[in-house]
Amino acid sequence: MARVRLSVAERRDDLLRAAVGQIEARGVAALRISDVAAVLGVSNALVLYHFETKEKLVAAAFAHAARDDLARLHVLLGRRGTALARLRGAVRWYAPTGDAKGWTLWIEGWAAALREPALREPVRALDQRWKAALADVIAEGAAAGEFRCTDPSGAAWRLTALLDGLAVQMTSYAGALERDTMLRWLDEALAQELGLGPAHEPGPGPTEPDGP
Repeated sequence: MARVRLSVAERRDDLLRAAVGQIEARGVAALRISDVAAVLGVSNALVLYHFETKEKLVAAAFAHAARDDLARLHVLLGRRGTALARLRGAVRWYAPTGDAKGWTLWIEGWAAALREPALREPVRALDQRWKAALADVIAEGAAAGEFRCTDPSGAAWRLTALLDGLAVQMTSYAGALERDTMLRWLDEALAQELGLGPAHEPGPGPTEPDGP
């Protein structure tokens, strides 16, 4: 059976997905070009042809993962429904053990970015765009009178800081906190940021987008 010839874009996409999986499994420091090549049954030379160095491959892999997460976030935030429902869905999807890219990957990225300048931009850009997207929907809901928030950007910062901190704890120390407890804390934090009273009981919230 003849092998399917991939376009350059398709080959790069396959290599980046393989690299993301290997970073999650092995970590950035232990990752080798040969690990990525072995996943796809290709040569080390092919990986290096597309990315030149391990550092460039790793930076591109994080940028690729960031694009995937941001695309999913925009699907969630662009759905029909109230701003509050969309925010809850996005927060619960982003939360640890949700379907956002494996938290092991992003914790690896934060740690590696301290020492690898090439990683700082994709990791920082993802963080900024997450905050901006949440702030936009918070501002939308406040303008529509759904809730009160005079500082959407500050609210987005505080919510993502809480989510990131919980992610580090729950990923590093499995079983240290019940998911139901974490979700309750997130609902309480969201209610506080949006000036919601106890009458606004949170629903289960979507964890997987099913289209706008």
